[in-house]
Amino acid sequence: MVNEVTAVSFRQNLGEMLNQVQYRRDSIVINKDGKPVAVLVDAELFGRIRRLRRLFDDLSGKIAEAYVDVPESEGIAEIEAAVAAERAS
Repeated sequence: MVNEVTAVSFRQNLGEMLNQVQYRRDSIVINKDGKPVAVLVDAELFGRIRRLRRLFDDLSGKIAEAYVDVPESEGIAEIEAAVAAERAS
């Protein structure tokens, strides 16, 4: 479950919210002035997010290297064609 709280409420109820994250695997979105500024998630989920981020960054780097000599407009056209073909299937 994802809960949203204000920064003030988060400060006042930190212990309870840590328990929600640790034992119930909830996530807590912390809002300040009506805008989300941080999220409290359990350590296991955070580890998965970090691993996925590394994989994404590695893949993005490989793609950038493969297309270094391709003009941007051609690369975008190729991506759009691939997306359109996938959506059509």
